[in-house]
Amino acid sequence: MLTEDQLPRTFDAQPCLEATLDDLNDERFLLGYRKKVIAEDVIAANGRSVSQQLAGLRFFDLRRHCPTHAGILLFGHRPVHFLPGAYVQFLRLEGDEPTSKVIDEKQIAGDLMTVLQTLDLLIDVNVRQHPVFVSGLREESVSDYPKIAVRELLLNAVMHRNYQSNTPVRFYWFADHIEITNPGGLYGEAAMGVFPERNDYRNPIIAEAMRALGYVNRYGQGVLRAQKALRDNGNLPADIKHETDWFHVQIPIRRRF
Repeated sequence: MLTEDQLPRTFDAQPCLEATLDDLNDERFLLGYRKKVIAEDVIAANGRSVSQQLAGLRFFDLRRHCPTHAGILLFGHRPVHFLPGAYVQFLRLEGDEPTSKVIDEKQIAGDLMTVLQTLDLLIDVNVRQHPVFVSGLREESVSDYPKIAVRELLLNAVMHRNYQSNTPVRFYWFADHIEITNPGGLYGEAAMGVFPERNDYRNPIIAEAMRALGYVNRYGQGVLRAQKALRDNGNLPADIKHETDWFHVQIPIRRRF
């Protein structure tokens, strides 16, 4: 049994001791992630084994001969087998209460790249646009929610969640607002009173992978950008609440004038 001081500091860097290299999808790494983040000439000159290449990016633990939790999340055949809460629960509801009739329901699971692509599609499908009067001869089409704001806040939940929890990220789309809840409160330097101006990373390997794939940056500006996009679109600011073990965001629908 490994003692706490023998383990890496963050959970995503720690070895997933029940898993083996066979639990990772080599093609997802070699033809997907590696091709996007490493230059072709570097790849061509690379004579290392797959496990060594994964280890160089902190997705594999050579000492213990198993993937890290980040490796399982990025390239695992079934991440939820090892990390049961590693999925997003999506509900589209008819009304504005949790007891409202469910219009659509999805459990978004799989490797992280698949999850992120699916979330992008969900946002595109569910954001509604409607015409707004500008002048006697012109109307403009506006959205109930700016896609960039919903996306930033949802990706923030996926990136910063506590993957040790069996609780999924909850993405609930009500008639008049959106709620996003993830296990895990503020972390490290992102303390009460300085958030969101100051940020920290519970899952730095996951954060770096999402940055490398073009989903986020690592400058801690996602929440601030989301709030600006909401303001520019005519929405009220997102209401953010957090405790030690959870983080909750409520995004109000655009006000109709």
